[in-house]
Amino acid sequence: MIRKAKASDIDKIALIYEGINDLEEAGKLSTGWIRGVYPTRETAERAAEKGEMFVYEDENGDVAASAVINNFQDGVYEKCKNWSVKAPKDKIMVIHTLTVDQKCASKGVGRAFIEFYEKYAKEKGCVALRLDTNEKNERARAFYNKLGYRETGVFPCEFNGIPNVNLVLFEKLI
Repeated sequence: MIRKAKASDIDKIALIYEGINDLEEAGKLSTGWIRGVYPTRETAERAAEKGEMFVYEDENGDVAASAVINNFQDGVYEKCKNWSVKAPKDKIMVIHTLTVDQKCASKGVGRAFIEFYEKYAKEKGCVALRLDTNEKNERARAFYNKLGYRETGVFPCEFNGIPNVNLVLFEKLI
């Protein structure tokens, strides 16, 4: 089940972030995230307060994944001239910081979250879906491409406080 996050979910979301950072620091994963910079517990708290943080709850009621879903497109998105559709910002849905607890990796949780995101955007009257990832995150890039998202460009920037990021932007029409 995917639902809006509650304050009581923040500890688990933060633990998922920490687990991903542990793997990043051990060289077993490449997201380009930096512990203490992005994402942080405060990232999850701010999104939950706005009603934009969603969680995937497994059959035991445990939070197994999280993501922020809203209409916010970072300024880097404005640099992209390769979008398929020009539409008002409220007609574009964006998913941010999709995380899956690593004990649930490769079990369809990420795919279920993306399916939820697509349905949610359609229900809100959006015409396109957008997202981004660090160029280093080859696993995420392959995942999004497999699900029909088109890479629209790679843009060097500072992103969420992380310097020297090559940000890959993706789009999928609804």
